[in-house]
Amino acid sequence: MDDRSDKLFAARLEDMTALCERDGAAQFSSFLDERQCSVAEAWCRRNAGALGYMLYGGYEDARRRILAVFPDYYAEYITEAFPMKCLTFTYRTEDKLTHRDFLGSFMAQQLKREVIGDIVVGDGIAQAFVTDVAAKLIGSSVTKIGRVGVKLTDNEPFRLENAQKFQEISGTVASLRLDCAVGLAAHLSREKAAVLIRSDKVDVNHFTVSSVSHELKEGDILSVRGCGRFVLSRIDGSTKKGRIHINLRKYI
Repeated sequence: MDDRSDKLFAARLEDMTALCERDGAAQFSSFLDERQCSVAEAWCRRNAGALGYMLYGGYEDARRRILAVFPDYYAEYITEAFPMKCLTFTYRTEDKLTHRDFLGSFMAQQLKREVIGDIVVGDGIAQAFVTDVAAKLIGSSVTKIGRVGVKLTDNEPFRLENAQKFQEISGTVASLRLDCAVGLAAHLSREKAAVLIRSDKVDVNHFTVSSVSHELKEGDILSVRGCGRFVLSRIDGSTKKGRIHINLRKYI
């Protein structure tokens, strides 16, 4: 988001809290991307006051989530109130479908991205979180994903939480500076990594960072344009020469 988008998003958050305070009823956003989730959480910490708030995407580690702002007395059952459904698609295991296949089929129904949450694909099964309104449209119109026939239900629990696959990348770096980690992650020299960073092509925890000397910590998420998304999953101490062992997980 640019500055203008940030201001518009903050205005939406202000509207949500104002409506919640006025009507005494929970307010829900559309699905937010990871950067919007970070912005929303920081904004709510500063501005929600006595209101409760929660970001939820259907399971613990969801990337795309809905923000709820609610009075205290909603807290006990707010999770069940989120306006979303988990859609389960089953198909032959020999038919290999991808996240892109499902998202493309949903978007072909003239649905906006903001009504679609996480889509997790396994072998012969995929599960997608969508808003209640989107679930009705998909349920009535989607019988195929691409050319593959699918069976759709909306009453099964989510069970693909561990379907995300990673490639492990281990190595040593001179320091925990951003240019060092990007070099290891993207198999680039430190100088080429620095060019990417200074060109605003690297995000740390969903925000663009242009400083090559930015210090990373365990758990940080790196997005490198054209190279993928990585998590600094482990820092394992130093070699005798003072280099640092780190482990990165690349989403695949």
